[in-house]
Amino acid sequence: MFKKVDLSVSSYDTAWVAMVPSPNSSKDPFFPECVNWLLANQLHDGSWGPKFHPLLIKDALLSTLACILALKRWSVGEEQINKGLRFIESNLASATDEEQQSPVGFNIIFPAMIESAMNFDMYLPLGAPTLDALFHRRDFELKRGYGSNSEGWRTFLAYISEGLGSQDWELVMKYQKKNGSLFNSPSTTAAAFTQLKNADCLKYLRALLEKCGNAVPTVYPLDNYARLSMVASLESLGIDRHFREEIRSVLDETYRCWQQGEEDIFSDAATCAMAFRLLRVHGYDISADPLISQFSEDRFFNSLGGYMKDISAALEFFKASEIIIHPDESVLEKQNNWMSHFLKQELSNTLTQARRLNKHIGLEVDDALKFPFYASLGRLSSRRAIKSYNTESTRILKSSYSCLNIGNEDFLKLAVEDFNICQSIHHKELNHLARWVVENRLDKLKFSRQKQACCYFSAAANLFPPELSDARMSWAKNGVLTTVVDDFTDVGGSEEELVNLIQLIEKWDVNVSVDCCSEHVEIIFSALKNTINEIGVKAFVRQGRSVTSDIIETWLDLLKSGLKEAEWLRNKSVPTMEEYMTNGYISIGIGQIVLPALYFVGHELSEEVVGSSELHEQYRLMSTCGRLLNDIQGFKRDSAEGKLNALSLTMIHANGVVTEEEAINEINSIIKSKRGELLRLVLQETGSIVPRACKDLVWNMSKVLHFFYAKDDGFSAHEMMQSVSAVTEEPIILSEL
Repeated sequence: MFKKVDLSVSSYDTAWVAMVPSPNSSKDPFFPECVNWLLANQLHDGSWGPKFHPLLIKDALLSTLACILALKRWSVGEEQINKGLRFIESNLASATDEEQQSPVGFNIIFPAMIESAMNFDMYLPLGAPTLDALFHRRDFELKRGYGSNSEGWRTFLAYISEGLGSQDWELVMKYQKKNGSLFNSPSTTAAAFTQLKNADCLKYLRALLEKCGNAVPTVYPLDNYARLSMVASLESLGIDRHFREEIRSVLDETYRCWQQGEEDIFSDAATCAMAFRLLRVHGYDISADPLISQFSEDRFFNSLGGYMKDISAALEFFKASEIIIHPDESVLEKQNNWMSHFLKQELSNTLTQARRLNKHIGLEVDDALKFPFYASLGRLSSRRAIKSYNTESTRILKSSYSCLNIGNEDFLKLAVEDFNICQSIHHKELNHLARWVVENRLDKLKFSRQKQACCYFSAAANLFPPELSDARMSWAKNGVLTTVVDDFTDVGGSEEELVNLIQLIEKWDVNVSVDCCSEHVEIIFSALKNTINEIGVKAFVRQGRSVTSDIIETWLDLLKSGLKEAEWLRNKSVPTMEEYMTNGYISIGIGQIVLPALYFVGHELSEEVVGSSELHEQYRLMSTCGRLLNDIQGFKRDSAEGKLNALSLTMIHANGVVTEEEAINEINSIIKSKRGELLRLVLQETGSIVPRACKDLVWNMSKVLHFFYAKDDGFSAHEMMQSVSAVTEEPIILSEL
């Protein structure tokens, strides 16, 4: 499938190619093999085109009339012509049915072909009211289009040139591609060659038939788009790790095309947007300039896809414009905003027609708008993608078509099996975590929130492959311990107990005994020591060196930052914003979760990498976002407890001239900036010494934080348990999809 793009045959386009006359005799077809295909491939009901689909009768009418005209043109197939005419008579009412899915240009092309049939003196059993309705609709659409005189309208007219009769063909030819085609459309190209005998048009048609045999698709080539769609599908379904070599091959070739400015990438909005997004997230160093210049708001809507309000293209463009990694790419943000507005409009209005043919497109759009990529968790996202995956992905241009590389049923089967296998492992690991909590007596700490399910979910939602079990358990256990320490610092313990806990950890390997001053301290210290030692032993096997002291150091940093905040509260101190954030990105307690897990994602990490400024900067940016997100949501609670946080400090240091809303906006702006910096460091390959898997781990935590804080009032316990259950408890039933 990666090597061959498989497109369905279009009777409509094959008919137009069949109508091309031979240069030697106007009475003979240039491509008799296409005529023979039409004679041999009429359906039993008299139609040509898609096999019966209740919403594609207009498509069948258009294809059938085109095939009738082609056979009549060469005075063959009288029996097939009569059967086709009977089909048209029986189904003509659908030509004006608004519920039917309409091929592109149907209201203009179909009446024009009726006129052509009349010129052949063919009997068309059309009642006057139906004729009047068809021609009235065509005239109205043409009048409205010519009145707008937009570039989008002119592009659209050029695309449906074969249905216009009289046409300025020289003007149409400005849309000719390097491969000789017009819009990669066999029907438009065949009509143009018939009129102008353009050598490049002929070259395209000959190459097409050499490739496809005696019948042609409605669009060709579609290779770049189809292969990129495969990559995007495999990633969204969560099974891309099984196809790493194939995906790398596709992306390397796409990067080569991007660098060389190849037309097939840059002339189509959906292909360009998908290529940009996938190349960027896989670390290829590409500029956003082509995306910005080729498809600004005006250019997008003046392109064929934009004029036709192609929802799939708009969705790809929206997702691409989210991948902002440089400060000078604010234009992408503007494009993201107007595309978001456009998709919301289409979701509530005209998208209903697209939904009739592809009921899943609305789910895809809704999902993209609700869950930005920086707050989308892998396994939840995959579950939604599986539920909305369309294995009957019929698309429609001038005729309907399908591509076996897109919407493939085997992808869906593999994704469901993979999801359920991983889930069974996650279920066992969550049970193990619950036992671990009891064994370490953490359930005895009544002041502490019981968050083991939530902590495990935050690990499994992104680190889902079976081989990452040690990374998941390290993440989850340290997440539980971080919650315990946070609650101990805030409500459960005194300052004396906190100092005692710090002393115990500082004297970890020193032959100096330090007594635990309370049962709470004894339980927490014992749990920390057991868990750090356990993780240290497992990491030693992976890394070939001891990393226990590094893990201990991260916990000391956390406890000391908590002590600093306790001192500020006791002394009623008002730190500067810089002092607060220097302490706060540590006290948020994310390093203790992420940093030990780095040792379990498949790479040997030298001390140079672990201690590098690159890794520390990623950790700082991730934690800064977490601290600020936490402070916005916890502002009211902190204020009630007399605690200062980033939001209150912003207002205090502004001497009361900044409102709460303005302060929130200011902090959100900082979060967005820090998130962009982090994404750039994660995706940047040049000069990086941190393995991509480690950088992805940091980015995954950033996504977890944005997910948890996506709602202003936080997630309810019920909502959170629904998410946990979706990842760990509820298998996906293939037969129900």
